[in-house]
Amino acid sequence: MTRLPRLLTPMACLLMAGCLTPTTDPQRLPAGQWSLDPAHASVTWQVQHMGLSWYTGRFDAVDASLDFDPALPATARLTAIIEAASVSTGDPDFDAALAADWLQADRHPQIVFRSTAIDVTGASTGQVTGELTLNGVTRPVTLDVIFNGGLTNWLEGRPAIGFSANGILDRDAFNVGNLPHSIVGPTVRILIEAEFLTEDD
Repeated sequence: MTRLPRLLTPMACLLMAGCLTPTTDPQRLPAGQWSLDPAHASVTWQVQHMGLSWYTGRFDAVDASLDFDPALPATARLTAIIEAASVSTGDPDFDAALAADWLQADRHPQIVFRSTAIDVTGASTGQVTGELTLNGVTRPVTLDVIFNGGLTNWLEGRPAIGFSANGILDRDAFNVGNLPHSIVGPTVRILIEAEFLTEDD
């Protein structure tokens, strides 16, 4: 009998968590500095392989900081940093070749995106334009973003907000790889999922 309350407590927490729904109401979300929750973030990329499929990989080491006011989303500022050597395809030997030969991670260890403008396109959508530095080349890139809302992450004891984003870039513009387009297409799809937590005071 004494074990029953101990079992019910985590079950009750899970049931409560399942009932939580993120809100996009600015009045219910705090403004301020937010840090990426790396356990709930991913940066995935896709390139066309011989015109047959979209080959998919990711980066495993990502960090980001966000200055965000839900009531004034156009004023947000984002900085994201990816460790180039963390490129991951599931094939360690190929990963090492990509890091060394395609991304030149020894010379350019970090891929950096810094936002320069936010264009609000809908109640929970927008476009984020920024300067992307990749392989030692800096060029403007625009991401389409969906604001998924926010809630209190009861596991962390802090407010959390989430975004989904996607964009397109030309690998030739960043001098990434030298295989002909018939083998690896020039277009790179970028898919991002990110949760941020308020920074501790």
